[in-house]
Amino acid sequence: MGMIFNYRTRDPRLYQIGMLGALLVYGLWVLDFEVEIAFAAIIIATALITQYAFTVGVKLPAFDPKSALISALSLCLLLRTDSMLIAALAAVLAIASKFIIRFRGKHIFNPTNFALVSLLLGTDQVWVSPGQWGQTAFLAFLIACLGLLVVNRAKRADVTLAFLGFYLALLFGRAEWLGDPLLIPWHQVQNGAFLLFCFFMISDPKTLPDARRGRVIFAGLAALGAAFVQFGLYRPNGLLYALAACAPLMPLLDWFFPASRYAWEAPSLGQGPMNVNVKA
Repeated sequence: MGMIFNYRTRDPRLYQIGMLGALLVYGLWVLDFEVEIAFAAIIIATALITQYAFTVGVKLPAFDPKSALISALSLCLLLRTDSMLIAALAAVLAIASKFIIRFRGKHIFNPTNFALVSLLLGTDQVWVSPGQWGQTAFLAFLIACLGLLVVNRAKRADVTLAFLGFYLALLFGRAEWLGDPLLIPWHQVQNGAFLLFCFFMISDPKTLPDARRGRVIFAGLAALGAAFVQFGLYRPNGLLYALAACAPLMPLLDWFFPASRYAWEAPSLGQGPMNVNVKA
């Protein structure tokens, strides 16, 4: 089909793939994650096949697997199900959402977030297990450092830091108001799923407002939404639901605060720079 794989060492997605892959391997072999290698393989394979199918369908000039790999690895780390069919469906939903749910050339939802929330709401056979990571300070610090490296490479560290500031202020403020020990909110954020959300999901540069002011507002709304779901509705997975609910606000924030759009590094094809990630 004349399609090629393209890579560039300065592309931040390569760092994300490396970090998420390392976390998955560590989780499978050291932490004994509740996921079989076969399930991880089917998620990754389905995501890549779906990405290729849409690449052909919308006639993109090149097949770029990097974004699909990031979504697939994130699903491997967060999604839990006993059904291999649902695991494959999650990969299809994640990749398809990038190409189908769009506004003015940008996809609205973070692919992993869209797949998880869709299946959490649509079936009782899916769950997210934040406790699988353990509570050791070493692992939390490791994930935070790796995530910070990624968001800095992607030039979207501001939204991660803003979300952490808003959300931690809400958690510790609530504990102070209720008279709870401050160890309680600290314990609530000492899990890998929380750090993965902050450093790898909400920081997705392709689904964020273009302007910094818009991203800070977006982070604040997501933090408020997550706190409301968790403490007002007493439902788990408040972070995921809040991000999905705030995602449709992105075009409105782009309208209020116009700025240049984020673009991945253009791959070197031997004939000068070319942007091949218009729809990926």
